[in-house]
Amino acid sequence: MQRVNCGRNWGVILAGGDGERLLPLTRLIAGDDRPKQFCALVEGKKTLLEQTKWRIAKAVPPAQTLYVLTHRHERYYSGDLAQIPSSRMIVQKSNRGTLPAILYSLARLIELNAPDSQACDGGPVVGFFPSDHYYARERRFIKKVRKAFQSAELNPNSVILLGAEPKTPETGFGYIEPAPEVESRDNPGLMSVKRFWEKPSLEVAHNLLSLGCVWNTFVMVGRLAAFLGLIQETAPDLYRAFEPMMYGKSTDHGAIQSVYDSIPSADFSKLVLSAVNPRVRVLNLGDVGWSDLGDPQRLMETLSTHGIQSPWRQTWVQEMQIAAVSGQ
Repeated sequence: MQRVNCGRNWGVILAGGDGERLLPLTRLIAGDDRPKQFCALVEGKKTLLEQTKWRIAKAVPPAQTLYVLTHRHERYYSGDLAQIPSSRMIVQKSNRGTLPAILYSLARLIELNAPDSQACDGGPVVGFFPSDHYYARERRFIKKVRKAFQSAELNPNSVILLGAEPKTPETGFGYIEPAPEVESRDNPGLMSVKRFWEKPSLEVAHNLLSLGCVWNTFVMVGRLAAFLGLIQETAPDLYRAFEPMMYGKSTDHGAIQSVYDSIPSADFSKLVLSAVNPRVRVLNLGDVGWSDLGDPQRLMETLSTHGIQSPWRQTWVQEMQIAAVSGQ
């Protein structure tokens, strides 16, 4: 496998999820069980994965971008990623959640980068980007992503979470409660994390807005070593399971399959972020018009808020009306 300069920035697009909550709608649109990231939901004929690919290319060179996928989705992503080299595609045997997906991608980055990573002060800076999100104000988002990469260069021990400024007391999102820090030249705009709130009640959500909390977009940027250290400190068992795949110890296909057979599903937010490790910092994106399109109602609200027309929208509304009448 060709090795590359470890000083460059990398991007990892997370596209291995099953999108179960949106399956009733994606079945209507595509006629099959493809997850939402492989559907054209908000912009013409481009799938969410395609949109993410082009969006992230404004901040990270395409040659320095990896895609985390799941083997059984191959027929859905093969068209979108036809020009992507196999070394940049991390195909999981099965979906085991976000934490194994992130660990696998970190192991691949170690393999791709030059062995003398000490010269890079913690290895390259890497950003993780979900493939099923929407941003109404992409330029603002990309500007802050670039700022996060610069901050990670200057703060090699930190993992920087990007939080979107909330406009409503949304109960379906996770919130980050920041604790302001004294700004310095090395960390302008960065704050430490006081607490994570996952899908709060409406009353709590109103209070979180008053506290200056931000929505957790799950976009993260940090040095390779910072991510590894964070996971080792908060989820040591899973870290040890993937350790043989790191530093060229055991990267053959059979060994990787064996790891996936031996581990449970694991959520990065629940196991790693909820520990409120001091490595984690938060950067406020401001109002970027973000949504994770997590369920049909949220998707429909996003379309309405931003005046987006979709050919399947009226059919879905009619089906929901019929279902509502039938359920009475």
